[in-house]
Amino acid sequence: MAEKLSEARTRANKKWDEKNKERKKYIVKRSTARGFIRNYATDDDLAEMLALISDRHKQLKEQNDEQ
Repeated sequence: MAEKLSEARTRANKKWDEKNKERKKYIVKRSTARGFIRNYATDDDLAEMLALISDRHKQLKEQNDEQ
């Protein structure tokens, strides 16, 4: 069973979320992607994602080479 958070912890979490909106967005999107891959993705989905991942790797490598 999940334990209920204290009022102080809830406030602290909210404060962190408000201060770190972009990081929070990143974490939520990453979690959503992982959950989809683990629980719902078909073979076709995974093949498409592998191609997208490969393209992204190339893009990041090019960016790093330019720096």
